[in-house]
Amino acid sequence: MKLGLQIPDLTWPNGASALGAELAAVARKADEAGFDSIALMDHFFQISVVGPPENDMIEAYTALGFLAAHTERAKLLTVVTGVHYREPGLLAKAITTLDVLSGGRAILGIGAGWNEEESRGLGFPFPSTAERFERLEETLRYIRQMWSDDDGPFQGKHYQAERLLNVPQALSKPHPPIMIGGSGEKKTLRFVAKYGDMCNLFNGPDLERKLDVLKQHCENEGRDYAEITKTVYHTFDIGPKGEKTGELNDALGKLAELGVDVAIGSIPGLPDLDLVEKIGGEVIPVAEKL
Repeated sequence: MKLGLQIPDLTWPNGASALGAELAAVARKADEAGFDSIALMDHFFQISVVGPPENDMIEAYTALGFLAAHTERAKLLTVVTGVHYREPGLLAKAITTLDVLSGGRAILGIGAGWNEEESRGLGFPFPSTAERFERLEETLRYIRQMWSDDDGPFQGKHYQAERLLNVPQALSKPHPPIMIGGSGEKKTLRFVAKYGDMCNLFNGPDLERKLDVLKQHCENEGRDYAEITKTVYHTFDIGPKGEKTGELNDALGKLAELGVDVAIGSIPGLPDLDLVEKIGGEVIPVAEKL
């Protein structure tokens, strides 16, 4: 099993003036420690499970480009982009640019989106749930075409384009991996089977059933279930002094038994670099053997 670090909380003690240097330091340490990926949220207001909306939040793709310059091996992604935040051509160019400038380390994390508060607050369109899923499927088709040899037109219900030219193309082949986030059994997991390379689920009591549903969708779509990288969100809480390290290793072992390939999660207590280093020394080596 591999581990990916997500950094959702950027309201750190030294404030915005130190954020650039501290975020770069965390990313470098995570890269050195063996984390397979580094992820940011794609939000504009802080989400309620992390903190109040007034807490610090930075734009994801600007920040991932910054992190690309401060890391060497970890993959870079959002967990995950709301489909209604960017037109698909802009999103495809952003991920392609990240992939090219990082040496082939970009992942597209995308989902139907949900945060109405920040969308209304900043004036983003916030279509109905049904329309967001329509746009998600069209965006997946659009971007996959943009990452192919077909630079012809695109015609959809919500998006129309005359020429999907994308030069330079991404370095990742056949294209940057596509992670589709969410656990909806009728649409989201079907989209994973049809269009995705990775899923992203939450570690809850229904996780095993969600994986079974994904497996059935793969059968329906003629897709090899083993081709899908199964990622699950799980917080890496080892305690302030590492006293919970054993509990985390046990939890990761249970995920591995279900066939989970990658655990992605936050580390409570950042920007404390000792916590990142301790996970690199005492958790990642255990996970890699699972």
